[in-house]
Amino acid sequence: MFRAEANGKALEFDTDGLIGGNEVFKDRETGSHWQQSSLEAISGPLKGAHLTLYPFLLTTWGEWEKQHPDTLVLKPLPGYADRLADMNKIINQGVVGLAGPAPKGALGHDARLRPRDTIVGLETGGEVKAYPMAALRNTPVVNDHVGANPVLIVHQPASDTTTAFLAQANGRPLKFRAADAHADKLIDLETNSEWTAYGVCIAGQLKGTHLKPLILEPEFWFAWSEFHPNTEVYGASAAK
Repeated sequence: MFRAEANGKALEFDTDGLIGGNEVFKDRETGSHWQQSSLEAISGPLKGAHLTLYPFLLTTWGEWEKQHPDTLVLKPLPGYADRLADMNKIINQGVVGLAGPAPKGALGHDARLRPRDTIVGLETGGEVKAYPMAALRNTPVVNDHVGANPVLIVHQPASDTTTAFLAQANGRPLKFRAADAHADKLIDLETNSEWTAYGVCIAGQLKGTHLKPLILEPEFWFAWSEFHPNTEVYGASAAK
């Protein structure tokens, strides 16, 4: 999800094919083409401009409603609701990952993971790192560094929801462990305070503190590695 504007101008987009096995959009205002994975205009009057990621959460409706019970829901256009079951099946396949090669035309050939392994990518402080979903399902709370920044990755297995934060409060780095098997509550090792999986301290010395959220990008490995060739991979060797 990204902010639909560039150089202070609002834009509207349409799908316009694939390049490198990755979706390309065309904005209606200038006719510029934008690569989905890099968020960069690759041709047209806005060539070289970048869209900005907008904070979002990929989760289930049940988990979202629990956290935001007063949410307004967009009413689908006539006929759209009838397609939801098939669309959700396709989305769920993407979430759990698919075996097989990258699509025709994909340019990435990084063998550290299988092409269609699903990852969440993180970019902070000019560094990038990929976290395979398979690894997060085995280790739902990850204390890590991306570049010089201490980061926390939390995966809630019940809803397959993954969140990420700058792992520090009041300038002090923190490390965390899951408080239960659901990883919806955490304990920091420095103060023994209790936190939610959404970075809010709810009990203990740091009660009321909020961790700074970081944006995770869900991708297939072939797409992430193609447009982030210098990415690190959590749990993998640095050699390609």
